[in-house]
Amino acid sequence: MPDRLNDREYDLLRLIDDYEPIGSIRLVDQLRRRGYSIKGRTVRLLLSELDEAGLTEKIPGKGRRLTEKGRSELRLGHVSGRLEQVRERIAVLTGQVTYDPFEDTGELVTASIDIPASMAEDALDALNELDDLPLNPIPVAVEHPSIETDDDDFVRLFFPSSITLDGVLLSRGINAQLQVAGIVEYHPNPASVSEQFAHEGTISSEHGGAVLRYTDAISGEGSTVDVADLLIEAGRPSIRPLLDGDAPGLLVVDNRELPLIRYEEAFDIAGATREQLGGVFDLRKPRENGPFPCGQPGWDFASLTYGAVGELAIAFLVEEGFSDTWVTLHGLKERSAFQHVAIASLPETI
Repeated sequence: MPDRLNDREYDLLRLIDDYEPIGSIRLVDQLRRRGYSIKGRTVRLLLSELDEAGLTEKIPGKGRRLTEKGRSELRLGHVSGRLEQVRERIAVLTGQVTYDPFEDTGELVTASIDIPASMAEDALDALNELDDLPLNPIPVAVEHPSIETDDDDFVRLFFPSSITLDGVLLSRGINAQLQVAGIVEYHPNPASVSEQFAHEGTISSEHGGAVLRYTDAISGEGSTVDVADLLIEAGRPSIRPLLDGDAPGLLVVDNRELPLIRYEEAFDIAGATREQLGGVFDLRKPRENGPFPCGQPGWDFASLTYGAVGELAIAFLVEEGFSDTWVTLHGLKERSAFQHVAIASLPETI
């Protein structure tokens, strides 16, 4: 094996670190979920090379785990390369979106979460609670992956990712530049708490509620994974207060800037996307007051914050203890594969 590992080898080390001990079958599945087209034989050969390099070792009957050398290599190596890979993946997925919110058809970017089959029905019931919020609708696609795994049976739930909106804008010739991901304080009815949470500007029920203010914003510099992953893993979102009537809650969002001359068109697109796919959005001109994550944008740019159902649903299911395995940038899926959560059903094999 060469002295310098490539992207795929670092991804293998990261997956082994996340799930160890893990077998080659599960590794193939996890790599495919991250956009790799790879065969089991290729993964086994790569694992053999990692073993020979002293980075991994076999646990009889269970799979691979990292050695201390492997942990050191993962900790110190290839940070900039991994960050670039995340950016490239976002760019690729954005460019592949064909979803049209006015027709409600086409392919959109998804986020996914794996739920143990024994908990899947309860998870769907819990998601129904979210549908009572202005953040609705809650579209979900339910699959039972037809692969062998080393774990108990599971169901995979898919939701629209926030990156879908960037793809829709791009398909209309609006090049939105992602700025940061972050946590915002959100309220379904800002008028009821106007004294505690002043919010400048017009808020419509069509927006999905109100983004009151940013509590944190991360640019992604120095991160080797999607920032939304980091925020969810750290337990930063807080959805339950919204459902218990103790609003506001804390949501994962991302912010992008777009040319001010396309403001009206972008507003219509964001509104139509939110209406069909759920979530909350806030579009501001630079002369308006916030919420802005990092100060007001330049005079030629508008600021668009979007909290999608994908990040919302995953954060909620993790918060409620249904799963600790998810992917915020899973891939593309046809809109026709999604159902409203109220009528979604489990696969017949479950």
